Amino acid sequence: MKFKTGDKVLVLDEDLSGKITQIKGTTISIETEDGFLLDFQASELVKKQKDQDLKTALFSKSSINSVISEKEQPKRKQQTKKRAKDRYEPTMEVDLHIHQLVKSYRGMSNHDMLTLQLDTARHKLEFAISNRIQKIVFIHGVGEGVLKTELEYLFGRYNNVKYYDANYQKYGLGATEVYILQSVKPD
Repeated sequence: MKFKTGDKVLVLDEDLSGKITQIKGTTISIETEDGFLLDFQASELVKKQKDQDLKTALFSKSSINSVISEKEQPKRKQQTKKRAKDRYEPTMEVDLHIHQLVKSYRGMSNHDMLTLQLDTARHKLEFAISNRIQKIVFIHGVGEGVLKTELEYLFGRYNNVKYYDANYQKYGLGATEVYILQSVKPD
């Protein structure tokens, strides 16, 4: 900012104003309204407009509006990062525990319960294949292993299905993960 002798100025960082009396390089001497002579660097001063104080000099409407518009510019939406482990988590879980499938299993024989569990598993597997869902976890529990054996027999009848024990940390020994190989749909 160019200053000349006689300009009225405001001092930044202080509540002072005055008139420039002398300029030596970047050092400017001003006489305050109270009659004191003080020296400041040119970078510490701003020119005073008519009836202007320091606040209005620094924060004119145009500068405030430019700051506001700068802040209002849309920012790029940050995507939530998924851990590599979570990306490969199965998208579908099916709990085959009998109490999850019916309100009351009183009066049902073991054969009836097993048939219901296998029918549910077959239905969910068909649903996943038709909707192109790649992974399913069937939670069957540990027990004596009868349901697990029957599920493996069921999965073995499908050509596009691979199955293996599910994540031990999450499900323990009582779950099987099924991976459905997706073929490209013909147009």
